[in-house]
Amino acid sequence: MQITDKDRELLALLGENARLPVATLARRLGLSRTTVQARIERLEREGVIAGYGLRLSEAYLAGLIRAHVLITIAPKALSAVTAELAAIGEVTALHSVNGPYDLIAIIAAPSIAELDRLIDRIGELAGVERTLSSIILSTRIAR
Repeated sequence: MQITDKDRELLALLGENARLPVATLARRLGLSRTTVQARIERLEREGVIAGYGLRLSEAYLAGLIRAHVLITIAPKALSAVTAELAAIGEVTALHSVNGPYDLIAIIAAPSIAELDRLIDRIGELAGVERTLSSIILSTRIAR
């Protein structure tokens, strides 16, 4: 799969607003509408663009309390813990990491009490040995 600089520019524009009309994308990229449409179709076909999703407003996100939960799991418990975490809707992302912790879960809740309940719930999962949580105060860069 070969990604050009124009493809990267296109991906950046789509990352900002995936609902931009192809004509607008073409104008911003200095390409024809047909060329941009073909690039989008190629990027989708090659799996570079896996889908389009929802990006929540800063106003809505500001009403949520988010945290990173670092998780150490028991040996051979990764798949079971991952499945349990996937079933918790408030877990917005789950990352495998190296170091003393095995996973980092990003969670979001409408209140501190709910966040506390979620952190306790994660800590009680079979296979979870230890957690360490940090509340996100603000996001400085989001791309």
